Amino acid sequence: MSMPQLSESTEMYLKALVELGDRDVAIARLAERLGVTHVSANEMMRRLGEQGLVKHTPYKGVTLTKKGREAAANVLRRQRLWEVFLYQHLKIEWAKIYELACSLEHATAPEVTEALAAFLGNPTVCPRGNPIPDANGAFTPLNGRSLREVAPGETVTVRAVNATSTQVLKYLQEKGILPGQTVTVIEAAPLDGPLTLLVNGKEAALGLSMAEFVIVE
Repeated sequence: MSMPQLSESTEMYLKALVELGDRDVAIARLAERLGVTHVSANEMMRRLGEQGLVKHTPYKGVTLTKKGREAAANVLRRQRLWEVFLYQHLKIEWAKIYELACSLEHATAPEVTEALAAFLGNPTVCPRGNPIPDANGAFTPLNGRSLREVAPGETVTVRAVNATSTQVLKYLQEKGILPGQTVTVIEAAPLDGPLTLLVNGKEAALGLSMAEFVIVE
């Protein structure tokens, strides 16, 4: 998949949009995800709109265009392939691979990306359980729901974690809330309080904002 050269900041915005669902994403949510001001995010959306990468509908949000989705998939492919390499071959700690892969993705030429994919055996998911787009940008989106939506008494299996903060990933790692792990929701505290979970025979507390990053089925 041949894509035009984009700036690092443009790639980060496109990737964040696709991670947030790629349709009707609120600019405030995007700004929070990237740790930037609402003004900065708004200005970048204006520029991406001029490049034909996004469409911004007032009071509705930002949606990636076909061109924008292809560019975002290209970034995701590079980044998630690097996650696999760092985790499987360099044995880097699970919680740190996202941040490290982000620093590598922007400097990866297309021929390196495809050589990396071939070396890894063309994986389809990253260590966080998220899909890796193929060379044409196609991938199957996750079907699960967030752990936040699970009712007390339900037992579910973690399918993926789409958090990007090393601090959040570290906490989930410490609690054993990782892809493939079975989790039971014991209690949901009122007034948007934390969830009490049973993980590997131990209780763990998880705030709702953090539970939203955990995709389960």
